Amino acid sequence: MRVVFAPDSFKGSLTSVQVSEIMEQAFLAVDQDAETILKPMADGGEGTLEALSKASDPQKVSLTCTGPLGEKVESSYLEFEDRAIIEGAAIAGLPLVPEAQRNPDNTTTYGIGEAISHALNRGHRELMIAIGGSSSNDGGLGMLQALGMKTFDDEGKETEGFGKDLFHIKRIDFSSIDSRLKNTTIRVASDVDNPLTGPKGASHVYGPQKGASEEQVLTYDQALLDYGTLVEKASGRAVMNSPGAGAAGGLGFAFLSIGASLESGARLISEAIHLPEEIQGADLVVTGEGQSDEQTMYGKAPGYVAELSKQHNKPALLLSGSLDGDYEELNQVFTGCFSIVPGPRELTECMNHAEEYLFKATKQVARLILSFAK
Repeated sequence: MRVVFAPDSFKGSLTSVQVSEIMEQAFLAVDQDAETILKPMADGGEGTLEALSKASDPQKVSLTCTGPLGEKVESSYLEFEDRAIIEGAAIAGLPLVPEAQRNPDNTTTYGIGEAISHALNRGHRELMIAIGGSSSNDGGLGMLQALGMKTFDDEGKETEGFGKDLFHIKRIDFSSIDSRLKNTTIRVASDVDNPLTGPKGASHVYGPQKGASEEQVLTYDQALLDYGTLVEKASGRAVMNSPGAGAAGGLGFAFLSIGASLESGARLISEAIHLPEEIQGADLVVTGEGQSDEQTMYGKAPGYVAELSKQHNKPALLLSGSLDGDYEELNQVFTGCFSIVPGPRELTECMNHAEEYLFKATKQVARLILSFAK
């Protein structure tokens, strides 16, 4: 039997690489002759580079860039085939900011722009950017500044690129944006459709998790509206209300303003690791995630894996830390959905024993599936 393992991470417990390896071990414990293919997945957030590194053979490129709080950090991105793949969370991600210091006033996306420039300097003209897990609410201000955009206050002085600087920008000049971007294809992995501002915008929906107070949510929403209006005028692109503009604290908007496309993170990553081809030749596909409900069907990696499997008439199983909601909706694409938890447990216990529970549950599924294959 040829089995493809393409899980997402069990957030807070196991990375997608660890999940795929545990699943493989469980299957081989039942039948050592089973052919296993590991294709750990991600949807564009934290862990994207790790998943790609396991499922493919890219080259790692190291660089020094600006971290989320303005400090210099050592980071990296991947060169894979003819493209560069940058993970925003590895440069300006929320986990890089201590919880006590989370405040959108003090974070920036400048380092992401530096990484893009670095990739351009190495000759890349096709970029894939994963923007999930951002710590900022700066509307991509820092990133655009790193790429050459100039911003000025009411006295004509250039502003910096932190969230708090949004409140002082009165004029924007796009004329010095890196000219190489015109001949560069930028595909951005993003699975949200929020606009830049408003009740469903970046500040209202994602600001609180980045440390924004109720008052800051309101002031940042207005600041992003003012800033976005200036960027639209300078860039000639009216994209504030485009689906995904509010992704990653407005990074989606910044990328749209330089001509990038926002695409399904799960689809971009599956293409990069050649998952469709592997599924086409599989007998069984196994995926998983920490918690599953109806939202799994809409943009999440396991849902996309199941859709691919259905297209190729391959059975797809979902092993999840928790199942909730309408199972029937999940069964539209999954052959079967299973929780790995053996009985009523506290969340902390489930997370602490995720490896054990996943191994035992996968082994039971393997026994059933392989019994029919013999």
